[in-house]
Parts: sequence; structure tokens; C-alpha cells
Amino acid sequence: MIERRDALATTPARDAALACVEAGIEAGHPRTVVRNAVSVDGDALRVDDRTYDLGDYDEVLVLGGGNAAGHVAAALEAVLGDRIDGGVVVTDDPAATERVTVREGDHPVPSERGVAGARDVLAAADDAGERTLVLAAITGGGSALLPAPAGEVTLSDLQSVTDALLASGADIGEINAVRKHLSALKGGRLARRAAPATVVSLLFSDVVGDDPSVVASGPTAPDASTFDGALGVLDRYGIDAPASVREHLERGAAGGVPETPGPDDPAFDRVTTHVVADARTALHAARDAARERGYEPLVLSARVRGEAREAAKTHVAVAEEARSTGDPVSPPAVILSGGETTVTVRGDGEGGPNQEFALSAALELVGGSADGVAVAAVDTDGIDGATDAAGAVVDGGTVEDPDDARAALADNDACTYLDDRDALLQTGATGTNLNDLRALVVE
Repeated sequence: MIERRDALATTPARDAALACVEAGIEAGHPRTVVRNAVSVDGDALRVDDRTYDLGDYDEVLVLGGGNAAGHVAAALEAVLGDRIDGGVVVTDDPAATERVTVREGDHPVPSERGVAGARDVLAAADDAGERTLVLAAITGGGSALLPAPAGEVTLSDLQSVTDALLASGADIGEINAVRKHLSALKGGRLARRAAPATVVSLLFSDVVGDDPSVVASGPTAPDASTFDGALGVLDRYGIDAPASVREHLERGAAGGVPETPGPDDPAFDRVTTHVVADARTALHAARDAARERGYEPLVLSARVRGEAREAAKTHVAVAEEARSTGDPVSPPAVILSGGETTVTVRGDGEGGPNQEFALSAALELVGGSADGVAVAAVDTDGIDGATDAAGAVVDGGTVEDPDDARAALADNDACTYLDDRDALLQTGATGTNLNDLRALVVE
């Protein structure tokens, strides 16, 4: 999975760190997740612990989008076969399917082909009837891959405000509150368009807390955010949004545009949601991989958030404590965490949250009490920030001149620095997206 793995696994600690993140990514792949969560016995369709009678429906469609949506569609076809009548999903990682149309879009910034794909998803939802069963494949990355500009908002406007929000340090809930209110599909509007069909949502969560209204901006979930709240996000982070964006949000706040549907909206009368994979899916697999290699695993949290470079310092502090005192875990050990850190962009460099995490961790390891520690940090979709790297693997030898490393962090240029030191992890598209995964190996 990891390109040039042998060249990166130069120590037992680095090798173990890579094994843990590989196991986590593989555990979240739809072929594994769907096989465990979905089955068919006659007309009985089981999704998690709930059963649906296929005899109640005239057609079964697969609709949705996200980094993993193409692979979810393929996995559903493997389980349901010709019981699936069609559908459309939009992804940046296409998979071979026979019945579901897979359209390509772009991530993390929306594109014209994503707009075209989202239009097809909405058209299919509009055609769904009372005896239609919609299996909604909703995965991380869907916010960018399913753009459906609302009102007078253009794709260029969406791209501009998305870029600004991603660089602002805003968390994903805040970013998606804005996206929902600039979309004809997000914030429960896909469910509204599909009604009165029965909608069964299969969510691959890439957000802290697994809130269905935040994953992919909640196309099939009730929404509690508001136009007024979206305006507050722009103001809080000083976003210089295009005029059409602010005008649309202000018109909505004034009651001139219908609000996103909330929990009491009849659009959700026949909607059920199943979170079939999340950050803990990856963490549990990484934990098992660590244990199989003879390390004592410690899962810190699946909900780590905040500035990436600051979170790294805390993680290294835990590793130092383990190394020095045997608390909270006795070496040899692997300290694991998931979640979603952010980067407030102030420089002109290239990178992503996991690369900044890794570089900050490498700085902390220089001359410290954590000899024999290796750190791997990845975005499980294989795309960290807007780079082609999934993340990085580092140890106490990664940083030679701390001043150079600090300068790279100040310019948000972790990618260049780590690339020069042969520390970047590249996987290509992984077929899933369960947020960030970090492994700190303490020998």
C-alpha cells in the first residue's frame, strides 16, 4: 500500500508504525466494511442490526458521493447483485461497477465535473418513488465531490470560499455549515429530493464524533445549522467571500431562501442512517497490528482535533512519559490516535495537517528523551491537504537543523521539508476515508 515501503522502514520502530497505519487503512476499505455490515438472505436485506424487506420495493438505487463512494457501490453490487437497478455516485477514486454509474469529481476543491455528477445524483433522486429503496453511499470527501451551487452562487464562488475556509483553521463542522447553505444537495436536501422513497444511508465517517449531519455535509441527514450560523463562520474567520455567497446567505438568514430541513421535517420520515465505519474502525485494526508485532497498544482518542503542530507536541510528550516512566503504557508500545487536526495557513508553502503533525513531532524528538520513537501520521484517504502525499513517517533523525524545520513550519511548507528528507508517505487513493490516523512507536 505504501510506496517505497522498504526504503522508509529503516528501523524496527518505523516499520511497526507503517504496519499500523496500513492495517488501519485496509480495515476501512469498503470491500471489508460492506461485507461485514451488509448481507442478503432471500428478500431480507440486513444493514448492521436492521432488516429491510426488498419485496416492499420496485427498484433499488445506489446514490451518493465521497472518496470511497465508488468502492462502496462496487461492494454493494457484490452483495446485492442484480437486486440493484441502477444509481449514480461521484468520487475521485473510481471503481469498476456494472449497475451503478460512477462519475468522477475532484477533492478537496470542487470542480465542474463534480457539479455535473451531483446534477445526475439529484436527477436520480427526483425520479425515485414511494416504492424505491435508495442505498445512500455517503463518505468523507462528499462535501467537495458533490457540489451543487444554490441560487446565484457559481462554481467559481464555491471554489473561492472553500479555499479560504480550508486555509482559515476552521473546523470541519464550521466549514460544512457554510457548504450546506450554498448547496442544493447538502444539509438534508438530497433526502428531501428523494422523498417519499425509503433512504438507507451507509456512512463512512471522517469527522470527529461521527455526526451524520457533518459527514459529507449531511446530504441525507437533518441539519441543525442555519444561514445565520454560516454567516457567523465567515465573520469569525475573516473570510472575504464572493459577493454572491454573502448575498445568498444573507437572503437565507432573512427568510428569503428555505432553511435546510431539520429533524422534524417529513423528508426524514423514511430515512435511516448507519455509520458503518469511522476512525475507531481504523484504530482498532492498528491496535491489533501493534499487538501482533509484540507491542502494547494504547489508543489515546479517536477525537483529536486542534492545530496539528500543537497536537504533535502532546503526542510526543506522552511517548516521552512512556519511555521514561512506563506510564501510561510500558514500552515496547504503540500509541495510537485518530481525529482531524487543522492547519491555519499563514505561509506560502505546501503541506497538510498530517505533514505538519509529523514535522512538529520530529522537532520535538530532536535531542529529547524519546530516542527509539518513530511517528507515522496519515490521512486515510491518501490525500493530506492538497498534496499527493498521505502523510509522513519521522523519528529523532529526521531533523538535522531545528532552525530549518521551524522555518518550514512557519511557512506551512512541511511537504517540501519532509520530501527532501525522504519522509513522505505516498499511497495513492486508498479507497476509503476515515479521517487521520497516527501511530507513535516507543521501543
